[in-house]
Amino acid sequence: MKGADLGNRIDSFVGAQMERQTVAHHRRRLTKLGHERALRAERGWATTAPAPRHGNDLEVLLDGAEALAKIAATIESARSSVWLAGWFFSPEFRLREDSERTLRDLLADLAGLLDVRLLAWAGAPLPLFHPDRSQVRKMRDEFAFGTRIRVALDAHERPLHCHHEKLVIVDGKVAFVGGIDLTSYAGDRLDGGEHPARGSLGWHDAATRITGPAVADVAEHYRLRWHEVTGEQLPEPPVLAVAGATELQIVRTVPEKIYDALPRGEFSILESYLAALRSAERLIYLENQFLWSPEIVEVLEDKLRNPPGERFRLLVLLPAKPNNGSDDTRGQLGRLAAATSAAPGRFLACTLHQRGADAKPVYVHAKIGIVDDRWLTIGSANLNEHSLFNDTEMNVVCADPEIARTTRLRLWSEHLECPIEDVAGDPAELIDTRWRPLANEQLELRRQGRPYTHRLHALPHVSRRANALRGPLSGLLVDG
Repeated sequence: MKGADLGNRIDSFVGAQMERQTVAHHRRRLTKLGHERALRAERGWATTAPAPRHGNDLEVLLDGAEALAKIAATIESARSSVWLAGWFFSPEFRLREDSERTLRDLLADLAGLLDVRLLAWAGAPLPLFHPDRSQVRKMRDEFAFGTRIRVALDAHERPLHCHHEKLVIVDGKVAFVGGIDLTSYAGDRLDGGEHPARGSLGWHDAATRITGPAVADVAEHYRLRWHEVTGEQLPEPPVLAVAGATELQIVRTVPEKIYDALPRGEFSILESYLAALRSAERLIYLENQFLWSPEIVEVLEDKLRNPPGERFRLLVLLPAKPNNGSDDTRGQLGRLAAATSAAPGRFLACTLHQRGADAKPVYVHAKIGIVDDRWLTIGSANLNEHSLFNDTEMNVVCADPEIARTTRLRLWSEHLECPIEDVAGDPAELIDTRWRPLANEQLELRRQGRPYTHRLHALPHVSRRANALRGPLSGLLVDG
């Protein structure tokens, strides 16, 4: 036992040193670029991004079945242009549960009449990682052959990183920004809020549909990337009229030195998250694929050690087994759990699982942040070093209490499997009396090898282990 304790202490010490080195490196890097504000932000809108725009309408779309049908319908209604950007696309991907029509079919039919463009990451340079360059070129050829779809592959990435945002822009007037890739690669995104057992991994995700002036910022980002990759100047987006009453800000991660038009990059997703989390007074609710950014975890840890009030709660929803970085995420959960040793009820980590005879995990791929039911972000950015510093990403941010609260209630209703009116009470009480008992009960059933009776599961943490800090370490090695 003493040997194990000593090993844990050594691992903890080495892991902490590695994290400090990573954080210091990122601080030097952003200071050199003139973006140190991103790390110091405490409240308000991101100052390193385009200013927030008034007069928008924001629709939050939960899970693929809802979001993809809306995307398909909007694309089908296009009159002049359809621009898509993503990490990877599948020609055979279906956007509706009740239709066999594929993404390629949809785009090919329109491309004979409209301007249809698809901008994808060029893929990993080495076949050790996927999708690799050859897989992406094959995908490009499948979309382009026999059609008028314009496909461009963006290889302007930092070493070991990618282009990760997921965008759909129709007629320059409607934009979808979120976390849903139009692909079946690594998992079928066409899943509904009930996440039934279907013989394959479940998939929980989210996107937004935007109309109004903020669409121009999404389109400008697309225009920048398309020009950098192809040399072609796309037409400027139209001047858009007021479409609603919501103020929105489009925030990005764009690393430095990959695009000539943005030589110092932009790190406004990081700034936006840090400002919101530091300002939290009652509730931080996060859904994400990863949680191993030392900068983010440091703020969360401080909130737990020095809570703004007795009713403060931190609730996170994560996948049970991320496709990489799992030990890093669990190690950070160990840090957060340790920070609540005096009052363990302040923090809860959960995951999702299908129910039924052929039940599989539900992969939490959503990237959602909600603070105090007044701040909301949804987009493509994970809470790791890739998304906050090194991949290209896009999120939408709003400070509308009605939208933030309504989104949280919809999510909690889905995850707790109850009517939305049942989750309308005090968040702290709901976490203590509904979330925690349900999640712990399912974890105990799992340990006993018995069938699950609910989708919600507690997510156990592990201690921080130096040899598992692959994510922060890779950021340190390749940031340059």
